[in-house]
Amino acid sequence: MHIRGFQPRDTDELYRVCLRTGDAGEDATALYTDPRLLGEVYVGPYLALEPQAALVIELDGVASAYALCAPDTAAFEAACAATWWPPLRERYPLGTFPAGSPDDELVRTIHDPPRTSPELLREYPAHLHIDLVPEVQGRGLGGELIRTLLTQQARVGVPGIHLGVATTNLRAIGFYEHLGFSTLCVDGDTTVMGLRLTTA
Repeated sequence: MHIRGFQPRDTDELYRVCLRTGDAGEDATALYTDPRLLGEVYVGPYLALEPQAALVIELDGVASAYALCAPDTAAFEAACAATWWPPLRERYPLGTFPAGSPDDELVRTIHDPPRTSPELLREYPAHLHIDLVPEVQGRGLGGELIRTLLTQQARVGVPGIHLGVATTNLRAIGFYEHLGFSTLCVDGDTTVMGLRLTTA
């Protein structure tokens, strides 16, 4: 089991990691009609647009966890708007799935993706996502994965990074606080946390 950079052959496995952790950390397989849709929203754009900032934990030859990062969130969101969302909107028009279903909510996100506030990005321009399947949880690997990513981003001059976590997920909030993150704001059911990086 080791941490390494993303390779294109990992893509399908990382989509599966996303699905297996997509229900507030629990398996979301039963929730979605289209098993790739969650990954298309939360994994695919990072692999396509920021592959150099994607890290993977490999277990027995299979990618079983990831840390994904956009070093410049504003530029990333602009690139998604230009190149990632348009073909997905063609593939998943509004109304593809029953109204109010989990699939429908993701399709609505594809058609109207959230934008990060410029105020947040002034000090914390980067953001990250991390997910680990149960087989690699509880071994300290999540912390190691994030520390590796933070070191990588500090080395290339990123001054600060943020992430969102469910406000009810006190365990995750405690995990990020242990890594040095602090709460920046609470936006509905999401707590936004940030960390200033020491750049070289």
